[in-house]
Amino acid sequence: MWREATRSTWKDLRGWPFWLLLAWLVHLLAMPITGLIWGPRVLYPTISLNVLLQATLSVALFSRGRKAWRTVLAVAIVLVLSWAIEAVGSATGVPFGAYSYTDRLQPQVAHVPVLIPAAWMMMLPPAWAVGRRLSGGRSKLAFILLSGLAFAAWDLFLDPQMVQWELWVWEQPGGYFGIPWINFGGWFLGAALITAVTVVLPVGQMPAGTSAARQAGDRSLMLVYALTWILEACGLLVFWGLPGPALGGFVGMGVFAVLAWRSRLVKPRR
Repeated sequence: MWREATRSTWKDLRGWPFWLLLAWLVHLLAMPITGLIWGPRVLYPTISLNVLLQATLSVALFSRGRKAWRTVLAVAIVLVLSWAIEAVGSATGVPFGAYSYTDRLQPQVAHVPVLIPAAWMMMLPPAWAVGRRLSGGRSKLAFILLSGLAFAAWDLFLDPQMVQWELWVWEQPGGYFGIPWINFGGWFLGAALITAVTVVLPVGQMPAGTSAARQAGDRSLMLVYALTWILEACGLLVFWGLPGPALGGFVGMGVFAVLAWRSRLVKPRR
């Protein structure tokens, strides 16, 4: 089953999606090397480029089997709502806890780096693919909740790493390697809210005859989710000196990656 799923996924990536995926992987793997050669001054531009590459890849794969206007609408929803959630969060502490962005990432709008919504964009479509697979397309509520959880699991890697890189700071460090536990509830609620809006609006509705293309896109997005899981765990453990978050993220994100890959292919209803 694993071999068949992997073979199908690589078949789905033939052509330009493969080269886009390869560019993202090469850049991600080169990040620690460039840091060793040129030092911290290249870190923040490198982070920005990696986010943009992965966001572009996720949008490209999400667009498969969808009309262009549906993809544009989904991207607009994610970018606008994620920025609004981050702006409210950094100003009020709701729903993540009290935190603030540093000036490391520029430009910023309302004290939120414009790159941050792109970071939501780079991982929400992979989380949606996982949520769709695990829910089996039978329940919109299950899809929303599972997608939110799959997205929030990624932050078990992300937040400790970004705090170490001084991209944002917490007013009161918490129990997960300095990250407040409430933060993960905020990530889940934010991702679930954005996902729910995409379900209410006609972003997820598919015309007849395109389900095969959408399933191909979902398989590719699940690969992006799985590669992010593995590479983040290796990067935090080997290069960035964060063994605790590496283990936490490996377990948390790995639950969704493994269960999704083990699930039987089903035809989504939405």
